[in-house]
Amino acid sequence: MSLLEVANLSKSFSTRRDFLGRRTGWTHAVHDVSFTLDAGECLAVVGESGAGKSTVGRMVLRLIEPDSGTVTFDGENVLSAKPHRLREMRRAMQMIFQDPHSSLDPRMTVADAVTEPLIVHTDLDRTARQRRAGELLDKVGIGPRYLGRYPAELSGGQLQRVAIARALTLDPKMIVCDEPVAALDVSVRAQVLNLLRDLQEELGLAYLFVCHDLALIEVIADRVLVMKSGEVVETGFTTQIYSDPEEDYTRALLAAIPDPIPRSRVFRASSLSSPTRSPG
Repeated sequence: MSLLEVANLSKSFSTRRDFLGRRTGWTHAVHDVSFTLDAGECLAVVGESGAGKSTVGRMVLRLIEPDSGTVTFDGENVLSAKPHRLREMRRAMQMIFQDPHSSLDPRMTVADAVTEPLIVHTDLDRTARQRRAGELLDKVGIGPRYLGRYPAELSGGQLQRVAIARALTLDPKMIVCDEPVAALDVSVRAQVLNLLRDLQEELGLAYLFVCHDLALIEVIADRVLVMKSGEVVETGFTTQIYSDPEEDYTRALLAAIPDPIPRSRVFRASSLSSPTRSPG
């Protein structure tokens, strides 16, 4: 059985209201989307802006309630889970958002941001929480010396590493990565992608990787799901999608890549695991 099973997921949003406030217009953001994700696998959900990619990721975590369909995570129905059970399930399902500047509270130190899930979900004391935060910052390559800093004191790449550390705090099985490198400088994107790959291999993580840039997902995804206007138009293994796509839309997306990143290219940055340097 797959770690995540999504079947016939659909969602519409109201676009217009009449003078009485009644909804009169709708847009179909996601329609009848189905897929599976195995433990330790990376499934990339790709498509143009407005294709419904991020909406799918948020519905999987039930941050957005779908209109119809089912989401089964680790054998349990996410959509029918009661609030207390959903809270427990979310320990194993985390999310990394696109913009770390908005996903991290500017009034909280790095230590507070990383340890907040431990306060909510565990009974660890402050010393144990701080130790865990320091270990996680080491794991993402920036080191515990950043614990007392505020988001405004860090670069975009450093902030996204903090966001990744926060997502790892409760030892999740799956992470929804919603355009995790889109807001970063080009020079930093490869480093963060490499970090995500290393963490996946080390921890056995499953990624639902939402991305519009096909050049990036070629180096991290095992399989690709292509969306257009809220619907799945093609899915398959990454090598097959890139070498022999079936749909014209997929071919158009591939043709639009300005500088394809070949799978043979290795993203390696020795500073990723070294807390003695300051990565971007």
